[in-house]
Amino acid sequence: MRLNHVNLTVPDVRRTREFFETYFGLQCVAEKGRDALAVLVDESGCVLTLNNFEKATEVEYPGAFHIGFMQESRERVDEIHDRLKSDGFDVGPRKEFHGAWTFYFHAPGGFLVEVGHQHR
Repeated sequence: MRLNHVNLTVPDVRRTREFFETYFGLQCVAEKGRDALAVLVDESGCVLTLNNFEKATEVEYPGAFHIGFMQESRERVDEIHDRLKSDGFDVGPRKEFHGAWTFYFHAPGGFLVEVGHQHR
């Protein structure tokens, strides 16, 4: 069994889609409406859908809710961290945590994202 997709409700589908395309290399394969739905895929075939069917201006996720992107190396984690920081994102510090070199930050859309390299 493998995870097929994750669906997130976000207040600005286009902005969040562009974020994932820019920083994580996801590709948009389908869109519906001006800001209703975007379907993104990664190189492994996992699907991330972004929606705002109810035209929400704010979306609130539970505090510990997050999605994670594992990287192939510690250096790649550092590269993403530095790029996000230089582009004005409020990224948390890089640290050793649960057997990984990792950091967290809030993506456009308001949810928490973890970027890490699992080495244990």
